[in-house]
Amino acid sequence: MRLTIFVVGARRPVDSLSESSPPFRISSNAWRCAAAFAAVAAGQAVVLVALGRQWWCDCGKLFLYTNQPLGPHTSQHLLDPYSWSHLQHGLVLAPLLAWLAPKRSLAWLLVAALTIEAGWEILENTPWVIERYRSATAAVGYEGDTIINSLADLTCCAAGFFVARRLGVAKTVALFAAIEIGTIAIYRDSLLLNVLMLLAPVEAIRSWQEAGWR
Repeated sequence: MRLTIFVVGARRPVDSLSESSPPFRISSNAWRCAAAFAAVAAGQAVVLVALGRQWWCDCGKLFLYTNQPLGPHTSQHLLDPYSWSHLQHGLVLAPLLAWLAPKRSLAWLLVAALTIEAGWEILENTPWVIERYRSATAAVGYEGDTIINSLADLTCCAAGFFVARRLGVAKTVALFAAIEIGTIAIYRDSLLLNVLMLLAPVEAIRSWQEAGWR
């Protein structure tokens, strides 16, 4: 098949597509990144199954998004307000790992970022951390993540990683700050507040969050 385009002012037709045109190919780097994600996700799922985590919500339904920062469906479906914090993980890990290992390939950096994220997802779903959330933060009803939610968190981290690679450091910092401000304004929680409340709880913040979540 041959497609010929006639351009105004041109002396002869321009061949834009012919049988000799090179086919579309996905780069080897893209394949390596996809394989890295699949491998880490599979390993994460296996460990979560071993920890006794269920695949999805007890309600038997699977929602794309639940807007409640604290409720029976939080961390039980694909996405929720805390998905933003996992996107932020990727925003932080991409420039940090590039700075720590500047000569490493994109696939290597992605594997490192996803391994760190998967490690946190597994730790977050251990009995000790679940109980820590319940006792130290406003998430008194937190029971851990479903596997589908945890894998969605990993995907959000990967998305943040590639967004940061695209934006550069300055714009990534601005985006991180915008997400922090937005999630605090809308949900009364954020990545930094979550870390603070987990490590060094502030009763005033907890009371403020509980008042807004009722």
